Amino acid sequence: MPVPLSPLELAAGLPLPDRAPLPALPSLPPGTAPRAALESAIVPALRRGPCLVSFSGGRDSSAVLAVATALAHREGLPSPVPVTHRFPSASGTDEAAWQEQVVAHLGLDDWVRIELAGELDAIGPVATAVIERHGLLWPCNTYFHAPIFEAAAGGSVLTGIGGDEALSDSSWARVRDVLRGRVRPEPRDVRRVGFALAPAAVQRELVRRRLPDLFPWLRPEARRLVERWVAADAVGEPLRWEHRYRHLLGSPALQHGLAGLAALAADHDVAIAHPLHDPRFLAALAALPPARRHRSRSQAMDDLVGDLLPAEVLRRSTKAHFAQVLWGDSSRALAAQWDGEGVDPELVDVDRLRALWSEPEPDTQTITLLQSVWMRVRAAASPPPAAMPSSAAG
Repeated sequence: MPVPLSPLELAAGLPLPDRAPLPALPSLPPGTAPRAALESAIVPALRRGPCLVSFSGGRDSSAVLAVATALAHREGLPSPVPVTHRFPSASGTDEAAWQEQVVAHLGLDDWVRIELAGELDAIGPVATAVIERHGLLWPCNTYFHAPIFEAAAGGSVLTGIGGDEALSDSSWARVRDVLRGRVRPEPRDVRRVGFALAPAAVQRELVRRRLPDLFPWLRPEARRLVERWVAADAVGEPLRWEHRYRHLLGSPALQHGLAGLAALAADHDVAIAHPLHDPRFLAALAALPPARRHRSRSQAMDDLVGDLLPAEVLRRSTKAHFAQVLWGDSSRALAAQWDGEGVDPELVDVDRLRALWSEPEPDTQTITLLQSVWMRVRAAASPPPAAMPSSAAG
């Protein structure tokens, strides 16, 4: 079940959990390839139809769809069905050309396209139905998957969640190369290596001092607490390759988000799987010998699905943006008429938040606060429960 957000997490729009000890990765047969581990994570969903793939056209969802399609053909199982949101009035979300290229390349005939207007506004009908049932979830757009789970009722859904983390190179890649003599050091490497080997407290303080102007709607003390957590998270990635994947598996933020999705999937008896965050897949990546470890996102995609997808899909770096969808008419109307109530004034600077919400493109990090305001407005408008007759109460 999703863990409720604390008042500070709600104000920041960010879960701030303490990081637990690194979890263990599962043991795999020696030499297990990441592709084989990915297939093991996908096949149970194919066997529980209908199997839908949450498909945006991005590299991660395209990779999952491609592997699931090839696996279904090989095993004689029904092909997975991509399911895609379309927002004709939100130009920043348009990935139709990429989506059509992937679906045509894979030879898929069935494709569920859900055309939406204002339904996925942050306080639109889908979001508010989810909030009424489950409370506030993080991330704030978790409810985007509700129509997908409805379409997959009784079956399964595969997502591409976790790909950005698992398939991108480590932030310590250059440092590792220098320490192992793979590259010729340059003057800036002295600082890089010194930072990597410095005590964690020193790393956190250096990062905190260099942070941009984050969370300007928070009171100073609340900002300091959140910035301290952001700095700790930024330097929390282990230096060692194999430990990095244990770190990803135990990511509190990912676990928080996946718990919300699991709750929504259960509403429709849907089995949900995230193959790119599956422990077996992460274990297979962690076990790769140095010569086979990816050095870039594009190389990781080539190694994993280079035989299944067009080269331009593997190397694309663009992403869709959904701020226009989140800040729809309902959200903007509520923000415009907000009276300052429904937030914790000890954590939130009401005047700064009001000013931010009046901007043409408000910070999406404040959507969780807006949803909490909607909850307060709705509770105030709801009539109190009728009192029980004295005879019944007795």
